[in-house]
Amino acid sequence: RRVYCSAAHRDGQLFVLGGCGGGGRALGAAEVLDLPAQRWTALPPLPTPRAGAAALVLGKQILVVGGVDVAQSPLASVEVYHVDEGKWEKKAALAQPSMGISAVQRDGAVYALGGMGADTSPQALVRVYEPAKDHWQPLPSMPTPCYGASAFLQGNKIFVLGSGLCAGGRQGKLPVTAFEAFDLETRSWTRYPSMPSRRAFAACAMADGVVFSLGGLQQPGPHNFYSRPHFVNTVEMFDPAQGAWSKSSRAIRMREKRADFVAGCLGGRVVAVGGLGNQSCPLDSVEGFSLSRKKWEPLPPMPTGRCSCSSCPAPSLLFVIGGVAQGPSGAVEALCLREVP
Repeated sequence: RRVYCSAAHRDGQLFVLGGCGGGGRALGAAEVLDLPAQRWTALPPLPTPRAGAAALVLGKQILVVGGVDVAQSPLASVEVYHVDEGKWEKKAALAQPSMGISAVQRDGAVYALGGMGADTSPQALVRVYEPAKDHWQPLPSMPTPCYGASAFLQGNKIFVLGSGLCAGGRQGKLPVTAFEAFDLETRSWTRYPSMPSRRAFAACAMADGVVFSLGGLQQPGPHNFYSRPHFVNTVEMFDPAQGAWSKSSRAIRMREKRADFVAGCLGGRVVAVGGLGNQSCPLDSVEGFSLSRKKWEPLPPMPTGRCSCSSCPAPSLLFVIGGVAQGPSGAVEALCLREVP
């Protein structure tokens, strides 16, 4: 049972690494689920127990970057699991400890963006890792420091969206509304118009080149943001080709108000899974926005209602892993959808 674990899918295997257990301490546990056989196997534990790390698949390796240790301190350590050899290996560490890193990989190189250091300040750091050289190289910093941001790779650009805590980004004590893109060829940043509304614990997804910012907690007045915020079903969309945000309208708002939930793209839909709402327990409801019909539709509910889950996309599946039900959850469930006609 765990929360804030790291997950990666490779060739029909789901790797679940680290996370926080019932006592809130970072775990070294590493497990793999063989999907065809529906069988879990324990792997050698992580050399450094950690939670909230970034995990990426690099060929026959699983790379784990940053996170927090058992003392809740940000980590600089980087480790790789060799799938064929069944062993862990320490790699070149980050120049600065970071938790809440956003990471993407392109052509075998790993790009680590933002994060939060030991001083709890958001970072603007951008670093690229080349496995063959086992070396981290600094790149031009992000215009807006943030941690836990959503990052999407499209073509030669990495889009970074700070839209709240967890699935979004945070700057100081307020959610970040910044939307920026890093061009991998020119190694330069472009600032796009900021999101129309400031929300915490929102979720983000990219589908057909359009960025979706969904739900979250919003402060209704001009006072302290975290005093009496309320759940919203806001949907804001940004099309880079048009260069503008579409403000949330009643026609495209989610069916249910929710925050701290999982979002992804599956079966020609943007999906919203679980999270917290106005109810006293985590939501089990699931809904999908049809990209062709331009509307939200109910989908089969989760077997186990949860919030603060980890997620992992796979071909035709979206995994929802761990999180919080009555306490830390051990549930692993996957949503499978037919393509929208």
